[in-house]
Amino acid sequence: MASNVEATQAEIDHLRIGESAPGLAQLALSLAAAVDNPGNVTAQSNAARELRTVLEALRKLAPLAQEKDAVTALSDELAAKRRGDGLVRARRA
Repeated sequence: MASNVEATQAEIDHLRIGESAPGLAQLALSLAAAVDNPGNVTAQSNAARELRTVLEALRKLAPLAQEKDAVTALSDELAAKRRGDGLVRARRA
């Protein structure tokens, strides 16, 4: 099982947010380390709550994904098939 620091770093990398918000990214990693530290349970709980808040802020700052989901891909495909009269041409099987 991965540590909270590793999981947090993986999420920061996935979001591609580390360079545009380095302070928040570092704070998230510090809080994750505090959650991983087997010390005071109250401190771990507080750090986990704050980590959740910081990760939510990082997600909001993340750039939009360049990947297309299935709905967008279908919409693009239908738009490409449209003729000038607005009708969709049927495909032959």
